[in-house]
Amino acid sequence: MTLKVAVQMDPIQSINIKGDSTFAMMLEAQRRGHALFYYQTKTLALGGGSLFATGNDVSVRDEAGNHFTAGDERRADLGQCDVVLMRQDPPFDMGYITATHMLEAIHPKTLVVNDPGEVRNAPEKLFVLNYPALMPETLITRDPVELAAFRREHGDIILKPLYGNGGAGVFRLGEGDQNFSSLLELFTQTFREPFIAQKYLPDVRKGDKRVILVDGKPVGAINRVPAVNENRSNMHVGGKAEPTTMTKREHEICEAIGPDLRARGLIFVGIDVIGDYMTEINVTSPTGIREVKRFGGEDIASLIWDAIEARR
Repeated sequence: MTLKVAVQMDPIQSINIKGDSTFAMMLEAQRRGHALFYYQTKTLALGGGSLFATGNDVSVRDEAGNHFTAGDERRADLGQCDVVLMRQDPPFDMGYITATHMLEAIHPKTLVVNDPGEVRNAPEKLFVLNYPALMPETLITRDPVELAAFRREHGDIILKPLYGNGGAGVFRLGEGDQNFSSLLELFTQTFREPFIAQKYLPDVRKGDKRVILVDGKPVGAINRVPAVNENRSNMHVGGKAEPTTMTKREHEICEAIGPDLRARGLIFVGIDVIGDYMTEINVTSPTGIREVKRFGGEDIASLIWDAIEARR
């Protein structure tokens, strides 16, 4: 089976191939004989019932600093492709949402991974609220009175933007932290959306585990341990990836959410787990598959393509 695969992603020249899951998926697609076309979201053009993008045919190789070769720029009809990988990074803003609407014009005749309508309906920090028994105490609001009451009840909390990513704008606010009011003022001026507050989980010092599911089944995990003077475990901000195994509780979480993920067409998903609690369900552009393989785990890129090819 030879597929025409379009990859919607951030600039390919600037990615760090050592940890980039999109790049791993491209390498595996190429290994299977699939043709790759790369473009950025800004070139999407929807009109007359067709969706076009301007980009380049590419070949990829696992060589840092020399990881791709691009052909001449051309305009492609994405409706003539077999698969589109929607892999641009958040923020999950109106530009991201608009791209999901545009991709819906060709899905499922052209298989978009993950399903664009379901991605739009499952922002990471909101989708997790569908499973209250699996997550820590959480509040979504921009009302300072509500947030102050939540802090009084739980003492030590995390406050972060609702549609942020990569650990940006994540604050820990202890019961005696005098910056609480000032931070709320800053958030109110910066963001139009509500904010998310969660009870602080001390187990984060042991790591924030990324568990990866393919077609609703857990296939691997890594532990991300925060730096000594950090509350955030994201690798963008100094978190260290470590090998790990899944606990009984983590398997229970996956069993609870897996059927829903599969039914929604969310083929590649990464959940974040601290201690016994799931804090996020990442469906936009999950990462971690290169780290899992590097630590001796499954070749998740291959499992993802198995799932895609089964649908084609």
